This record gives sequence, C-alpha cells and structure tokens, in this order.
Amino acid sequence: MLGCRAAVLSGYGEPTRIRDIQTDSLRDREILVRMVGVGICHTDLTAAAGRIPFPLPAVLGHEGSGVVESIGPGVEALSPGDHVVLSFASCRNCRNCDGGHPAYCADFAALNYSGYRPDGSTTLRSGAEDVHGGWFGQSSFATHAVVGEAGAVKVADDLPLALLGPLGCGIQTGAGALMRVLRPQPGASVIVFGAGAVGLGSVLAAAAIGCATVIVVDPLPARRALALTLGATAALDSADPGLGRELRRLTGGGADHSVDTVSSEEVLNLAVAALRSPGSCATVGLRGRRNPVLLDQSSLLMGRSVTGVIEGDVDPRTFIPELIDLWRAGRFPFEEMITIFPFEEIETALAAAASGAVVKPVLTF
Repeated sequence: MLGCRAAVLSGYGEPTRIRDIQTDSLRDREILVRMVGVGICHTDLTAAAGRIPFPLPAVLGHEGSGVVESIGPGVEALSPGDHVVLSFASCRNCRNCDGGHPAYCADFAALNYSGYRPDGSTTLRSGAEDVHGGWFGQSSFATHAVVGEAGAVKVADDLPLALLGPLGCGIQTGAGALMRVLRPQPGASVIVFGAGAVGLGSVLAAAAIGCATVIVVDPLPARRALALTLGATAALDSADPGLGRELRRLTGGGADHSVDTVSSEEVLNLAVAALRSPGSCATVGLRGRRNPVLLDQSSLLMGRSVTGVIEGDVDPRTFIPELIDLWRAGRFPFEEMITIFPFEEIETALAAAASGAVVKPVLTF
C-alpha cells in the first residue's frame, strides 16, 4: 500500500475533505499513476449530489493525467515514467470492445460506477475502512490513482501533461459525438446546445473538420464569447424568445446536425426541431440514472434522427492521440477553456464548475 492525499466524499451533497488515505496493492494489469492534473467534469458534480449512485466514502475525479509510478503483473504496454492520459475503464474483451466501441462495453457500469473491482475489493483504503475508487476507472481527485492498464493512454513527454486530462472525458465526448457519430461533411451546418466543455469540444471538432456554420446556444455571455473564439460562427442566447426562428434563418431552414449537451426535454426537442430533413442529433448530457423526456414524434419524420452517445463513442487509445495531433497543428486549442486551480482549492473549483463561472477547471498537484 502507498499513502496518498485524496479529496474524499463522505456524504452526498457534502463538501469533499482532503485526507491521508492509502492505495491498495496493484492487481493484475493495474498501474499506479502519480497525478499531475485532473479536470472537473459535470458528471463528478452529478455523482457528488447523489444522482448517480456511487458507494461512499468515495474519491471522484475521472479526467486525470499523470506519470506511471509502478506497474502490476501482466502490464505490457506501459512502464514506470511513462506520461499518460486516463479515460474510462472497459473490459477490452466483449463484442462491443472488440468492435471498436469500448464506451458501450458490456461491463461498463460495473467497471466505472460500482466503486469496486470485479473481485469485490476496493482500490483505496483508510485504515480498516474501504474507500470506494475506480470512478470511471480512476478516482483521480487524489495524488495517486490505481488504474487499469486499458484505461491509460501513453502520450509524449513534451506535452503539457497537467492540461491533458479533460481529453479523456468531457472534451472527447463532445469531439467524438461530432467526429465519430454525426460525421458531418466539410461545409455542413451544426448547432451545439450548451457551451460547457462538452459543447465546446464539439465546436472545436466542427471547426477542425471544416463545418461552414457552427452555432452555439448558451445562456452565459462569457461562454458564448469563448465559443466564438474557438470556431463558432454565431452564438445565441438560449433565453431569446425568437431562438427557433433565428436558428432556422442562420441555417437556411435547418441544420444538418445538432449536439444536445443539456438533455432537458425543452432543449432536446429544440435540437431536433432545428434540423433540416434529413438531419441528425446527438444527445450526450447525463442528468442522472433516469431522465424521461417527451419527444414530439412528428419531428422525427422526414428523416430526422436522435442518437444517444456516451464518451463520444470513441476508443481513447486512438482518439486522444488524434486530438493531440490536431492540437499540435494549431487546430484544436482546447487549453483556452481551461482554468487552473491547485488541488487544495478543490471546493472552490467545484463551485466554479457548478455555477458556470469556469468552463473547465483543472486541478494541479
């Protein structure tokens, strides 16, 4: 076991408390990563509020980046000293994993949401008490994390490692929904509902692949302004009573594609109604275990479609390097949405994320 410092959540809706705890000994195909940076994702806030059941006490955090300190039995692709970006856990053996869709792994829930390893043990402890880890395969709100080898992506040593963690979830979700699921043609029109990190990931991807019209809808002026600097061609206030008419005007009657990062009934219906025929919408927001919505079926006629997307439906081992290559080429400036906080200020950073004051807080160690 190794001592580490971690932000431990002991009660839903309560503040985290930074404590000294221990990581468990490494098991087969596990690695120990010393964290350098970790992004805060809206899903962390959802879990902390209890809307995604996760056993307590627990350590959250799932947009980590760091350096491999040690490796367990059977690890072949990584070595101590490697720089890695962490993403979700998958079995790499089921039909969906074999087919290139690890985000839909047959064991996704057990590996990412249960708080336990498959054998019932936990990756973290505090004396005799279990501390639940493995949140999205990581629990990276800590100085060290025990991670499955399959969820770690090796990256070059010359990259700004502390900033790369959000590529493993929020940004990859938005970019992947665009590039892997919707797959717009150059010159296409796209509407993105919500200018958080996921939505701005879609904006960056749309600009990088040459979409001619990229419209962002968000209630916050600062986020709309940021979207314009990242490639949006227009940014509209979601409270505008004439929003639907303006979207149709800007897209010549309807967009080829839309991305819904909000996933409320109102927004999802607008994201579908704003499409041309045919047109496609990707809905990616996670609001909790269940989120019933009433969708106007008549909006789906004439070829409109809605697809739910988890983690961008990407394989992080190939997609994260693709995003890094775009960044190196100056075509994916994701760092412009990041605000740095020291790990000790995690509660301030969580509050900034919840209020929308900061698009993507990143904790550094």
